[in-house]
Amino acid sequence: LLDDIVLTHSLFLPTERFLQQLHQQYPGGPWGATRVGTRVDEEGPPARWEEGAGLRRKRAVLAVLLHFLETYKGLLQEEESAGKVIKELYLLIMKDTSLYHELEDEIIKLHQLVETVELKVADETPPPNKQVKPLFRHFRRIDSCLQTRVAFRGSDEIFCRVYMPDHSYVTIRSRLSASVQDILASVTEKLQYSEEQSARGDALILVTMASSGEKAVLQPSEECVFTTLGINSHLFACTRDTFDSLVPLPEEIQVVPGDTEIHRAEPEDVANHLTAFHWELFRCIHELEFVDYVFHGERGRRETANLELLLQRCSEVQHWVGTELLLCEGLGKRAHLLKKLIKIAAICKQNQDMLSFYAIVIGLNNAAISRLRLTWEKLPGKFKNLFRKFENLTDPCRNHKTYREVLAKMKPPLIPFVPLILKDLTFLHEGSKTLLDGLVNVEKL
Repeated sequence: LLDDIVLTHSLFLPTERFLQQLHQQYPGGPWGATRVGTRVDEEGPPARWEEGAGLRRKRAVLAVLLHFLETYKGLLQEEESAGKVIKELYLLIMKDTSLYHELEDEIIKLHQLVETVELKVADETPPPNKQVKPLFRHFRRIDSCLQTRVAFRGSDEIFCRVYMPDHSYVTIRSRLSASVQDILASVTEKLQYSEEQSARGDALILVTMASSGEKAVLQPSEECVFTTLGINSHLFACTRDTFDSLVPLPEEIQVVPGDTEIHRAEPEDVANHLTAFHWELFRCIHELEFVDYVFHGERGRRETANLELLLQRCSEVQHWVGTELLLCEGLGKRAHLLKKLIKIAAICKQNQDMLSFYAIVIGLNNAAISRLRLTWEKLPGKFKNLFRKFENLTDPCRNHKTYREVLAKMKPPLIPFVPLILKDLTFLHEGSKTLLDGLVNVEKL
């Protein structure tokens, strides 16, 4: 496997840098004898490898492997053969953990990154000069926080899943601004759907399916459907005959109560991760996206992908708060989690992440949570008072006066509650005419 890595290194690391990296890990080693190219000397492993240099050799392989995963972690979802090699290496490396304790840091990093190749999808190598960006939430088994958020543009290519009535799926690569017709063409090609079937009236349609069972057929001319999906919605491709038989994915219908990571995590860690992730999403939004979102409305938004993703994330956090509390079966554990969530909201406010703060407070104000009378009674008085203050801060009375006053005292960087910005812009847009007596209303614009 070491030979395999060396033979294929030119795919992901320039030769000079590769040799330099190996030389740093294995000073005085035989790397200088390696020919500048993609092959190594064919006399077999150098003698010094047999003289107890196993740790340095493994460090050299890990250095290259980690660099490879860091650089191409998004693209590996489509490259099944690369995934097999990495998984094989990963299993061998994990066997060595007891023998080489010095590799602990590298192995922890490898363990996080190797998750990116767990999905087995059809082999389709993307063009090397075009970066393909996976939308978070489309691939649920991958930790979204491992992917650094970069700004999306309508012309960018993304991976997405389209499900079939039997809950199998195809993974397609498509432009973010692709129309429904373009998406169906890609799905048809992946399924090798024949023209004969289309002619018989079995043509595919694209449907959004929510976890509640609500369905909607998308029109062929609609665009940018990926970012406008609800947080519990998926795309389904089916024929008209099978439309009525569509049901949500099994994991969205049945949720099994049990301990989740939130019970073991510290409030500071959760709050800081929320802030870091939301900052990455927020800084990708261009100011014009707000204007485009408000002005264009239902006529189709081509360049608001980053804003849409942040709004989705806000809803996701709200639902996550309620779901985690309702999954707790014991009263004591539920009260403890309620206390922890209030503490997380307080730290988010301290971090000046008002988006996470608002989302958590709104989630706790959900009717399904506020009716848990025994849970709220078990909450310590200090946290009851703290939550009342939070409710006052998020109170919409007098056009969110309290929140606006607090926000005005904050110094950047901060993450505002974005839906309120959109509300203000919508009020300005709907409440004022763009043209007055045939002239442009400059004051409004």
